[in-house]
Amino acid sequence: MKPDERSPGDSAGSGSDASPPSVSPPDAAILSYTSYSVSPNAASEASAQGSGGFPGGFESVPNDLRVPWGWVDLFVLVVIWFGATVLSTVLIAILFASRGIAWHEIQRSPEAMGLFAVADQLVVWTVVLLYLAAQVKVRFDAPFWSTLGWHEFSRAATRRAWVYVGLIAAGVVLSVLVQLASALVPAGGKLPIEAVMENRQAALCLMLLSVLLAPIVEETVFRGYIYPVVGRSFGVSTGIVATGTVFGLLHAEQLWGGWFQIALLVAVGIIFTWVRAATRTVLASYLLHISYNSYIFVGFLLSANGFRSLPH
Repeated sequence: MKPDERSPGDSAGSGSDASPPSVSPPDAAILSYTSYSVSPNAASEASAQGSGGFPGGFESVPNDLRVPWGWVDLFVLVVIWFGATVLSTVLIAILFASRGIAWHEIQRSPEAMGLFAVADQLVVWTVVLLYLAAQVKVRFDAPFWSTLGWHEFSRAATRRAWVYVGLIAAGVVLSVLVQLASALVPAGGKLPIEAVMENRQAALCLMLLSVLLAPIVEETVFRGYIYPVVGRSFGVSTGIVATGTVFGLLHAEQLWGGWFQIALLVAVGIIFTWVRAATRTVLASYLLHISYNSYIFVGFLLSANGFRSLPH
């Protein structure tokens, strides 16, 4: 199924509670769409947000892009994200200072900087997810995960298992290709993330964060919340490229100085978003994302001899 095609089960309204049709979907359609119930006001707000990429009004928008939030909500999300980042940085810096570790000492220590970054990211992600959960529940009176695009694959158990295996394998292949490309065009110097990975405790914390939490949070925010608004407003193709680019650039701090590596991560973000658009579920891009991250750190563990070659 092309990303901008509608499935036979798409309803005309943005908040319809109608049950899926009994007609079996075509072979390319691998998802069952879970309708969510939103208040009439929320549906009207969503329709008023526009569907610039789809002629014919809001009813012509594909089902997975018919979310009850819009650009004002994305702006509020950016403000909350920025505010949470500033507040978290200040509070964690104060916590470190109370333990006798000044800011200039944090910047010189890979271990301290790694632990600082992990703690900061945890606080920001918690604030962002709590905000989204409150908005979806209180303002739209809708279930959180399905409203944000997390849907199960609809194939029979055997074929569904192959979809899972295929996405996980694709994540490994993508990770291998990116690492090979990065090796062919190495950065001019040591990247910030490489300095963090030289310390055992910092590397372990970063690995746990990147494998256990990052795929869930980032897929929910970027592919579940941001992409539908951009795709609905400017079309699926623009939504894929724009969302993937923002995703990659927000990770640029970890790779600062490695411009080719940043470009590779932008490409990875675009691929993640394309998979979400093509399958119409965040679950697909999540499986690709967690497989991609996991393979990177499995390779790192092997190269570091299970952390034994790293200093404490």
